[in-house]
Amino acid sequence: MRKLAFAFVGLLALSACEIDSSSSSTGMSTGPVDSHNRVVNISNNTGMTMTHFYASNTNMTSWGPEQLGSSTVLPTNRSTRIDFDDGTRACIFDFKARFSNGQELKKFGVNVCVISNYNYVR
Repeated sequence: MRKLAFAFVGLLALSACEIDSSSSSTGMSTGPVDSHNRVVNISNNTGMTMTHFYASNTNMTSWGPEQLGSSTVLPTNRSTRIDFDDGTRACIFDFKARFSNGQELKKFGVNVCVISNYNYVR
């Protein structure tokens, strides 16, 4: 009976401890895990080659890094998949695409948590 009482007291002590699974080994809290899928298929159906694609969440004051890669373009009638998870759990992003003729198309306020495709058309 005495062993059972000690086990019960130990169990109560453990249940009173709060474990924060959102903290990393660096001590920084990242918050709860976010289950949103931020991967979006970007399609180019403009008749022009897309030479650059930029995106940033709407809380940023400048465009994020170029997403196609330094030696990659997106020809017309092709698509590429981009993961917009920037670690901030943001869902609303602004897009900017630049094309071979110098034209830029911007779209503001795209919710990458609810769409899976974004189509650039003429």
